[in-house]
Amino acid sequence: MKTDNRIKIVCGHYGSGKTNVCVNLALLYKKMFPSTEVALADIDTVNPYFRAADAVKQLEDSGIHTIIPEFANTNVDIPSLPAELYSLFSKDSKTVSFLDVGGDDGAAALGMYSDLIRECGYEMIYVISKYRPLISDVDAAADLMNIIEEVSHLRCTAIVNNSSVGQETTRDDIINSLDYAHKVSEKCGLPLLFTSYYHDLVGDISKEGEKFFPMKNVTKQIF
Repeated sequence: MKTDNRIKIVCGHYGSGKTNVCVNLALLYKKMFPSTEVALADIDTVNPYFRAADAVKQLEDSGIHTIIPEFANTNVDIPSLPAELYSLFSKDSKTVSFLDVGGDDGAAALGMYSDLIRECGYEMIYVISKYRPLISDVDAAADLMNIIEEVSHLRCTAIVNNSSVGQETTRDDIINSLDYAHKVSEKCGLPLLFTSYYHDLVGDISKEGEKFFPMKNVTKQIF
């Protein structure tokens, strides 16, 4: 991750695991820079089941301020965003903010803040998964990124490979996704930041020339 901008956006197709990536990156950033004020905002207006709201306690216990939609984790599914979001984009703010952006259609919510985000300086990470329908094809993954950029009025700056099949994921599944990830990276003209994986499932992974990011699952399990 870069250290010369305050806004760090994590976007991707719903079900790509972007919430886990966003939360784990925020926790890592706070651990690396403990004196820095860090916030995480849930802008997932698409998927009410897997969202950053599931990790509020862990985030707050780690010293990360959370901004969560009012109806998150309730049986009321209203696509509303907290007014507090604007505070993250203030020119006077020193807070490093992670934005969990929901799905492709959900990225349209970013359009309301795009001018402010550009003024703050940002990076936007596009999360992909070889095993997620609709983006398992390289061209389809690149096309979806273009759609996200169009509706958000912002540009992606890096790719993260988060290919998994949930609790059934094996080391081979992750290694076999690397070729796909590099092809998407090349197609999009963006660097592959790393390949993320659940450490509790497969242990340590290493491969010459590859960067890996071990994560913990922070979203609820429904089965």
